Amino acid sequence: MAISPKNSGWIEVICGPMFSGKTEELIRRLVRAQFAKQEVAIFKPKTDNRYSDDYIVSHNKRKIKSIIIDSASEIRSYQDNADVFGIDEAQFFDNDLISICNELAKLGKRVVIAGLDKDYAAKSFGPIKQLLIDAEYVTKVNAICMSCGDPASFTQRISTEKDLVVVGETDKYEARCRKCFKI
Repeated sequence: MAISPKNSGWIEVICGPMFSGKTEELIRRLVRAQFAKQEVAIFKPKTDNRYSDDYIVSHNKRKIKSIIIDSASEIRSYQDNADVFGIDEAQFFDNDLISICNELAKLGKRVVIAGLDKDYAAKSFGPIKQLLIDAEYVTKVNAICMSCGDPASFTQRISTEKDLVVVGETDKYEARCRKCFKI
């Protein structure tokens, strides 16, 4: 049985590779909070423009209205407007996201974050490493290896770009298991 905080805020992190359902799980949790009549503020980085400019959209096209921001520091201006804060694609934000999430939790807010835990080279990605340490709840989801069908915890870049951040879908990435993943 899980114990849920009643008198304090907390941080939840949903992480894993591409195509593992991170955004789907984030949307599921935020919709439940909305059904419970909680005020919800949802953010995504301007960098993520794959499906929509003003919605977080999962790979299976489930969506929820969001606020597009250039930097994590913009979240602070909403701290008095919501009880629950949803943040998608956390790996694209700078390390300011860490202090902002902790500040919100100390103010009694629930903070739900989704993002890649590893980049295409299997190195920790952005602020996720510290957020995993700070979080009260961590959910690591796996995809299905697109090569062999085993559980996949890696994101394989299949395009030739070398930049750390290359926004794309199945045209640039595949989910891979440990055996099929190649650096």
